[in-house]
Amino acid sequence: MNFDESLQKLVVSALIEDIGEGDHSTLSCIPANQQGKAVLKIKEAGILAGVSVAQKIFQQLEPGCRFQAFMKDGDPMFLGGSAFEVEAAVHTILKGERLVLNCMQRMSGIATLTRAYCKQLENYPTRLLDTRKTTPNFRLLEKEAVRIGGGTNHRFGLYDMIMLKDNHIDYCGGIDKAINKAYSYSAALPQPLKIEVETRTLEDVKTVCNMGLGKVFRIMLDNFSPELITEALGIIDGKFETEASGGINLQNIAGYAATGVDYISVGGLIHQAQSLDLSLKAVLQ
Repeated sequence: MNFDESLQKLVVSALIEDIGEGDHSTLSCIPANQQGKAVLKIKEAGILAGVSVAQKIFQQLEPGCRFQAFMKDGDPMFLGGSAFEVEAAVHTILKGERLVLNCMQRMSGIATLTRAYCKQLENYPTRLLDTRKTTPNFRLLEKEAVRIGGGTNHRFGLYDMIMLKDNHIDYCGGIDKAINKAYSYSAALPQPLKIEVETRTLEDVKTVCNMGLGKVFRIMLDNFSPELITEALGIIDGKFETEASGGINLQNIAGYAATGVDYISVGGLIHQAQSLDLSLKAVLQ
């Protein structure tokens, strides 16, 4: 399922959740044929995200509505600005209002935090990754917000890459066994999957380097200090992609990037982001 198909599914499901058998607040006091206009007002500075999602929501409710974007996803936004205008049946505007705001406020918060992290990496080639630490059934848009903010999406789920983490390794009986079994499994698939391995010590790193060449494409250095990462990178010697993870935040990320690691993953891009303040206001003729 591609992004557009997944977004369509998300929007339909979310509208059903919110509207149910009907928007009785609107049905009780607004004629069905009344037309209206509304503007998305910005009430907090940050990075805008979710304009294209808002358009999808309104057009799902009313395909013929008029949607005019004044800004695009990824633009800096400032207090008092306007992001878009929608003209449609008032019923359409009121049915879509909360879903649009929920999506855009959350996405803009994530995009804003991601942009702040990316700012810390400007002087380094290291790229910023998100994780699977997302809100159930909202991962599609949370990861899209990371992309809008300048980050890079890691695997989307359990199905599009093999990542051997600590529990996989411990349950399997060791890092070497886990790699060999995962490689055999992947090779038998119609479309083999890339394999990433989490390491917890320099000995783990040495083991992967000794037996994982041609099987593993990336080594995760989990909860390593910058000093240990530098030592690990010397062992790896460019033979694998590298990813630092664990305990990395806005204050220390530059120190990790200075080691030369290829990627840094930060779960907090999503689960620590705060929604930004936006509102959809009626424009009275």
